[in-house]
Amino acid sequence: MALQISATNPEHPALLLALPWDTPLEEWPEEYLVPLPRGISRHVVRYAHAGDEVIAVKELAERPALREYELLRDLDRLGIPAVDPLAVVTGRTDPSGAPLEPVLITRHLRGSMPYRSMFETTMRPATMHRLMDALAVLLVRLHLAGFAWGDCSLSNTLFRRDAGAYAAYLVDAETGDLHPRLSSGQRDYDLDLARVNISGELLDLEASGALHPSVDPVAFGHEICTRYQGLWQELTRTSVYPAGKYHYIERRIRRLNDMGFDVAEMQIEHSPNGDTVTFVPKVVDAGHHQRQLLRLTGLDAEENQARRLLNDLESWMATQDDYAPGDPLAARPEVLAHRWVRDVFRPTVRAVPPELRGSMDPAEIYHELLEHRWYLSERAQHDIGLDTAVEDYIDNVLPKARTTLEPTTP
Repeated sequence: MALQISATNPEHPALLLALPWDTPLEEWPEEYLVPLPRGISRHVVRYAHAGDEVIAVKELAERPALREYELLRDLDRLGIPAVDPLAVVTGRTDPSGAPLEPVLITRHLRGSMPYRSMFETTMRPATMHRLMDALAVLLVRLHLAGFAWGDCSLSNTLFRRDAGAYAAYLVDAETGDLHPRLSSGQRDYDLDLARVNISGELLDLEASGALHPSVDPVAFGHEICTRYQGLWQELTRTSVYPAGKYHYIERRIRRLNDMGFDVAEMQIEHSPNGDTVTFVPKVVDAGHHQRQLLRLTGLDAEENQARRLLNDLESWMATQDDYAPGDPLAARPEVLAHRWVRDVFRPTVRAVPPELRGSMDPAEIYHELLEHRWYLSERAQHDIGLDTAVEDYIDNVLPKARTTLEPTTP
């Protein structure tokens, strides 16, 4: 059989032809390889140069190679975080004509690391919790798309940290299946596999001395189940908000925040019976909200203030007619953020008389007003709006605060 390269991009076959396909992957010369850390795999895997790109090459039988290639393409179309499939090479033979295994080629995920390489420096438990959260987010997103992984594990995942956000990417879809919808039984089976696999991998790390002594491998395996179940419930339950109840959206964001997740994207869809809201979660590192708020708005705030302001900004953007994430013709987030600063943030802060602000900076004032609006809306069971919150804050909160802060006369 002649060498065949099935690729997603017509430019890739020409780049790939220069590689030594007549040599078993395990014996490829160093000149073709890239010394990047590799995770544990049941197959031979190598990183190599292909023009200006770095690719991952995996040897496996033809049928599973073609099947995984198509599954990865499906996940790409669905917008699921996974490695990018480039090609399948079949018809390989050595110089004597003996057949060699086909290979699946994917693009190396820049900045990513296999879990074992990350644990070699005895990772702190707090960082491990964030990685488990990132893996829970990935598993939830796969299940929402109808994908049953069949072998969820740390070995089949790449982790990447980008601008303070932790993200997990599927790197091995060999055992996966794509369905229109997953049953509860299919999800539970996938989750139980994840629990067993993760505990086993952490026990292996513990035996090698690479695991932090305070980490219990079995408890961490159970933790991803708990995180998954809470996240699944919060993301999939029906959310229909009657008119005037928009503070319910904030309540739901707060629950995700309390669980340790940030809201990466929010969509509000208007229907005859109410407004449905969907969220896309992500896992973030300390200081992420400060950096994001500064980048979008130029406002410098503390981390908790920044998170609160970003939540308000995201809620406001979702109500704008030209807000459409992923649409190249829609307004850019930076443009909408500038409009929010001009039309919402500044007028609201300026409504508080300077003589009543004390030492509070604008970000703290706005944060306090949002908290007060939330409190009043919960008490009234409808959204009271910022104007009412500002008026009540000035009349009933600031005078008491000033009395408390003012020094007493000896």
